[in-house]
Formats: sequence, C-alpha cells, structure tokens
Amino acid sequence: MRAAGPLRDFENMPARIYQRPKNAMQSGRARTSEWVLDFAPSEARKPDPLMGWAGSGDTQQQVLLTFEDCGAAQAYADKYGIDAHVIATPPRRLKLQAYADNFR
Repeated sequence: MRAAGPLRDFENMPARIYQRPKNAMQSGRARTSEWVLDFAPSEARKPDPLMGWAGSGDTQQQVLLTFEDCGAAQAYADKYGIDAHVIATPPRRLKLQAYADNFR
C-alpha cells in the first residue's frame, strides 16, 4: 500500500520549467529571475453554456510553483517524480536607438 501524500497525484504528469519573461507593458524586471514549474493541461477548455467563459475541470492548471534557480526546480521535480522538461531562456537582445533616428 502506498503512503498518502499531498503530491502523490503529481507523479507522471507532464510539466515545464521556465524562467518568467519580462512584462511587455512595463519597463521593470521584477520577478524575472524566478523559475516557474507549471503543469500541462490534462483536458481541453470548453465554453460554459451559460456565460461563455472558457473553463475545464483540470485543477492542476492552478498550480504554479516558483523557485530561485533552475536547479532547485529540477530537484523538486525529480524528488516527487514529476516528468518536467526545461525551456531555455532566449538571449536578451537590446535594440539601442536614439530619438533622432525617428526623423531620418
């Protein structure tokens, strides 16, 4: 018999580990150093017949775990048997331009 644990349902669930992207609406970089582990949806969303909102019975989409670095997120996934793959962070490219370039 298996011991009941709070995370035993997470086993063999596909998940992804990625670094939080910068918010496009703001210039700050708050929370961009965090790494996130979230689970893939297990069922498709469907519109609610009354309100038309998209929803599903999948409660794992509500789980979002944050870590300080990628290694900690991978260690957590390995410890609890979560099938997680890491999505690499693309390199940041700065587009430096001057205000005077608008008038050329």
